[in-house]
Amino acid sequence: METYKYTAISKDGQKIHGVIDGYNELDAVDRIKKLYGIVVKVTPVGADQKSFLNVEIGGNKLNSKAFTLMCSQFAIILNAGIPVGRAVRLIADKTTDKILKRTLNQVAGDVEAGRSLATSFADRGGKLFPTTFIETIRAGEESGNLANSFESMHEHFDKTYKMKKKVKSALAYPAFVLVIAIAVVVVLMIVVVPTFTAIFDELGGELPGITKLLIAISEFFQNYIIHMVVVVIILFITYQFVNKTEKGRLKLSIWATRLPVFGNIVILNSASQFANSMHTMLASGMTMVRSLNITAKVISNYYISTEIGKIASKIEEGRALGVSLRETGIMPDILVDMTSVGEETGELEGTLKTIAGYYDTELDMALAAAVSKLEPALLVGLAGIAGFIVIAIYVSMFSMYNIMG
Repeated sequence: METYKYTAISKDGQKIHGVIDGYNELDAVDRIKKLYGIVVKVTPVGADQKSFLNVEIGGNKLNSKAFTLMCSQFAIILNAGIPVGRAVRLIADKTTDKILKRTLNQVAGDVEAGRSLATSFADRGGKLFPTTFIETIRAGEESGNLANSFESMHEHFDKTYKMKKKVKSALAYPAFVLVIAIAVVVVLMIVVVPTFTAIFDELGGELPGITKLLIAISEFFQNYIIHMVVVVIILFITYQFVNKTEKGRLKLSIWATRLPVFGNIVILNSASQFANSMHTMLASGMTMVRSLNITAKVISNYYISTEIGKIASKIEEGRALGVSLRETGIMPDILVDMTSVGEETGELEGTLKTIAGYYDTELDMALAAAVSKLEPALLVGLAGIAGFIVIAIYVSMFSMYNIMG
């Protein structure tokens, strides 16, 4: 799905600005018409804002920690009964993040001039903020419970930020070991082994098979290291190109769900994103269809995101959420079963919160298990390479000593 920025006219004649996802421009226009009736302008945003986890940090990008803190501040200040315009101004004065401060000051001026908070955030920072954030504010304004919307968003984004931080922390050591391993192998093959090879050539004699293999590998690295780097760059560029096409992105995302170990992590992450986002949206007073459309943008796997987006049309036809999820076959059975139970008992919002907690825990455990297997595998691999090189050199040295003796 692509993201579009739009201007529309609501049924009461108010001009509305916002962002929405659609499979193409016609689909986006159709979705906007169902929400507001009259579409004035639709422009493709271009940048993929599928997940808060994809919001980059640094430069002119959103600082995740500062953003989460801002949501918490809004919830506290609005619950205290302070007017929205004054609340925005207070938070702008307190924040230390330059990007947020500039945007909030602009929003404060808009709100004090009579514009809605959601419209101002969409205009001033539509590419900066997650679509979930803007649409949840809009729902909070429409329902008259803006403080509760910010509370839900703080809980949602705080959980997302902590999970992102935990993933980075878990992968930091394996990534460090992998980089060191690659650097060590390259140095050994290009610098160290050739030195010993020169010595062996001077001494003469027949080298053991393991040493010949080491020398052959070393010569391959020396002769083709540039070619290897070029191949890696070409593969990376090809991946980026394929990932930008609709068909390519869909195939890559399907392939990601089928990977051993990591495919399960992708599915658990999507289940967690679905449950967390749906709970946040419904708690803010959004309709089921609108919540699904926004949730589809939150899910980072493109294939699962697309399938969730298609469910919205089934809900409009009167189908149950649980039944629609089961027909797609993309979500775990536990999530589907619990969603159906939540619908039948009228406690879907609370059930989704329970599901979100369950899959957050499952995802955490799956990541920990994957990392616990990855770390020793990398260490064993590095030790194996180093051992092979040492043995190959020592065996040849002993052979040379025997010849000289």
